[in-house]
Amino acid sequence: SIQRRHQKIIEESPSVVMTDELRKRMGEAAIKIVKAAGYRNAGTVEFLYNNGEFYFMEVNARLQVEHPVTEFVTGEDLVAWQIAIAAGEELPKKQAEIHFRGHAIECRIYAEDPANQYLPSSGKILVLEEPQSPGVRVDSGIRQGSDVSVYYDPILSKVTTYSDTRERAIQKMLSALNHYILLGVRTPIELLKDVLRHPEFKSGNLTTHFLNDHLPGWKPASPDKKELARALFAASQAAAASQAKSNGGVPVMQTPWQTLGSWEIAKESLS
Repeated sequence: SIQRRHQKIIEESPSVVMTDELRKRMGEAAIKIVKAAGYRNAGTVEFLYNNGEFYFMEVNARLQVEHPVTEFVTGEDLVAWQIAIAAGEELPKKQAEIHFRGHAIECRIYAEDPANQYLPSSGKILVLEEPQSPGVRVDSGIRQGSDVSVYYDPILSKVTTYSDTRERAIQKMLSALNHYILLGVRTPIELLKDVLRHPEFKSGNLTTHFLNDHLPGWKPASPDKKELARALFAASQAAAASQAKSNGGVPVMQTPWQTLGSWEIAKESLS
């Protein structure tokens, strides 16, 4: 995983270091741990991995935020399993019946400013458009118009992508984040894209110190003035056309944006 302040922002399955032998050893250790604790339900046993060895960290007696990556690569509904277990039913499958296919990546969307020490960002969500395409899943607790407070966990949503290879899952995530529009509060979407594009991430050289090692003091790229001007011009023209259609041809008072014609931003002439 990629972490900030010891909290994950990007997770994936399978891990780039995972082998069948390592998965077997970790699974056996996890079962011993929860049996010793007398726990029987959905949960997550977390380990730290370093130089071929893994070390127990903690047990979370619940589904983790990143459970969609497991659901994607196994094709199983872990929430349904949890409800069934709580009702006293047996697990629907044995371990040998679980098969892993493809690769899944999850990005967490927080209300925070990664360019300012990840301070929480509060406000009203003015515009929200979530990505929708095959192999893309968005788990969200927000809607357009929602008020975001600093008094609660800053996570707004999580985006998970799935494909047959890690490389394609990364590209699908980049496309999904490019189509994720959230205005009103700051989010780490641009930081997430920079991580996904980073050569060390693509090659699988990951540590929990990735951000400090490769993107220290990260700041978002400044918007290109020409592109910004073109976007503003296109938006004004689209708004004018939309208003004309919505009025059914009835004359309406024109706004300056509709009647301005050629105009300049940062000394770039557009017409």
